[in-house]
Amino acid sequence: MVGNQQGQCNLTAVIDDATGALLHGVFTQQEDAQSYLICLRQILLEKGIPLALYMDRHGIFRRNDDHWSLEEQLLGEQTPTQVGQALRELGIEVIFALSPQAKGRVERLFNTLQDRLVQELRLAGITTSEAATTFLNGPFKVDFNTRFAKPARETQPAWRPLPKGLDVDRVCSFHYEATVDNDNAVRIAGTILDIAPGPRHRGYAKARVDVRQLLDGRWRVYLKDKLLLETAPPLLQAPLRTTRRRHRKEKTPTNQKIKKTMTRDERIRARLTHASEPRHT
Repeated sequence: MVGNQQGQCNLTAVIDDATGALLHGVFTQQEDAQSYLICLRQILLEKGIPLALYMDRHGIFRRNDDHWSLEEQLLGEQTPTQVGQALRELGIEVIFALSPQAKGRVERLFNTLQDRLVQELRLAGITTSEAATTFLNGPFKVDFNTRFAKPARETQPAWRPLPKGLDVDRVCSFHYEATVDNDNAVRIAGTILDIAPGPRHRGYAKARVDVRQLLDGRWRVYLKDKLLLETAPPLLQAPLRTTRRRHRKEKTPTNQKIKKTMTRDERIRARLTHASEPRHT
């Protein structure tokens, strides 16, 4: 719960393992890919690109299913999750914790947050997840890092600067590959994205495009690095959910008669063989 608000609320937070500093956190209805991408986007803007991220083996970060599409079999690897794909695009090394105890600082951070943050939210009269997120990343984070953050033991840089021209919104988004239909539109997640004709009224039918749903709900369609379409943000913000992959199952014929084309001579021999078979009474 947040403050005096009833019901469950999830906190996703990122901590600097070298210093123990709280980097960013966000309150959401449940643990999901969107909340992690929000945190990733913010630390990219504030700190740059971390060399590595330490996380558990949750299905948000890595594929834990045993389904392999034909394309994945040809590539020799499964398509990453939405968060995993963003980390790959940024060249961030992923280190998976094998046990809750291995996460060390993160577990201690959440113990501290449960003790102090919940009480401070209640005292401040905060009852919404949006207000709680603002409070957490404002005065609370400043006070927390002043009290608990320590200088890093090693002086070796653990961050890389953002490359010039990197579109952080595109990287930290939900990514899908799609094919443009004959009417110059892309259909995905129940949404129809109409693409305007290109130069000389050029259409994009059958083209493979990169479709991105940004964290604020906007849609973008790219042909390689060319932006073909960007929609306006939706009037009502709703949690983003990954569109489920369609697992194609090979159909195997069951109880089906196999028809065989027979020549005239074959039909005659088959009738003679049947007529000569002994009959049992």
